[in-house]
Amino acid sequence: MRERVIFHIDVNNAFLSWTAVKMLKEGYKTDIRTIPSVIGGDESKRHGIVLAKSPVAKKYGIKTAETIYSARKKCHSLKIYPADHNYYNKISKELFNHLLKYSPDMEQISVDECFLDMSQTSYLYDNLVDLAYSIKDEIQNKFGFTVNIGIGNNKLCAKMASDFEKPNKVHTLFEDEIEEKMWPLSVNDLFMVGRKSAEKLELLGIKTIGDLANTNINFLKKHFKSMGIKMWEYANGIDDSKVVNEYDVNKCISVSETFEVDVDNTSRLKRTLLKQTEKVAHQLRKQNCYTRTVAITIRTYDFKNFSKQLKLHNPTNITNEIYEKVLYLFETFWDGTKIRNIGVRVSDFTNHCDRQLSLFEKYNEKDQKIQNTLDNINDKFGYNVVTKASLIDKENN
Repeated sequence: MRERVIFHIDVNNAFLSWTAVKMLKEGYKTDIRTIPSVIGGDESKRHGIVLAKSPVAKKYGIKTAETIYSARKKCHSLKIYPADHNYYNKISKELFNHLLKYSPDMEQISVDECFLDMSQTSYLYDNLVDLAYSIKDEIQNKFGFTVNIGIGNNKLCAKMASDFEKPNKVHTLFEDEIEEKMWPLSVNDLFMVGRKSAEKLELLGIKTIGDLANTNINFLKKHFKSMGIKMWEYANGIDDSKVVNEYDVNKCISVSETFEVDVDNTSRLKRTLLKQTEKVAHQLRKQNCYTRTVAITIRTYDFKNFSKQLKLHNPTNITNEIYEKVLYLFETFWDGTKIRNIGVRVSDFTNHCDRQLSLFEKYNEKDQKIQNTLDNINDKFGYNVVTKASLIDKENN
């Protein structure tokens, strides 16, 4: 059986690097990556937070997601440039199109990072680590910006590896390197562990990833419920999630929302997920297909990206059935850290709905008929003319 090898490719200081490339192409004489500079958000909506910072700005202690007011106090000569999301999307698409030549199995998890599953194409290359260095250098020469590439036997280890040291680096984290390279790190460096979970772990005396990996799993379940199991698995480098090829729009439907103010209100987040689930499920029914994999994506207030997916026992396009799984992922995955962006994704489509029912399940055709009736009304009179009462924003009443 061919060894599984995953690349995680992450653009260094994406927004600032891409802005610098664009400005240089337009004749600007200074590379803003070489001066204290930041990309700042909309001050009227997000209080002027730092979206990206130059390496020089970082030396002043400026951090992503802090306010521009705070950043200016640290460096009076700080230069601030607006974000150009249209350009970022354009250059992101060009980058990912370029990477597809190395493997068709790509999962884009944000505008500036992706996973490549090299397992099926590894035979084409003599050495995958050498290939990663080649890809890194090729991107710098072709596009004018740098990336980090992490390599591991699963998505978790590849993601962790790409964060070891930046910028413009290649790192590995294979199974036999976990104890040496990952266990000494602080527990808050572990993927999926948010600020609140890290604080609670440290109060319990669990300070490093190695401490977490060697903690009794039942003790973690007692304090963190099902999330404790996942944290223990990640600390031990265990992750069997697949690279979901969503680059082909026919293989994936996703909806996400960026909030104007970071959100940790559970009710609001659940209403947002339900609204998003209704949209993706409606699109599935319009295409007359069913999903076999459901996922949620989260970007936290400090710009950390998380995603979690679930393989369904039975394919479906019914809103309630999909939302049940979305809610399960959210409740077992989110630790209360403030969220900047949240989304729902469905993939792994089929045109058939062959259901294998357990003793505890029943398939109600009435649900399907009700769903079809609601679709007909909304298609005729406008989307969400008829919607769930739970989607009414009680905060505005």
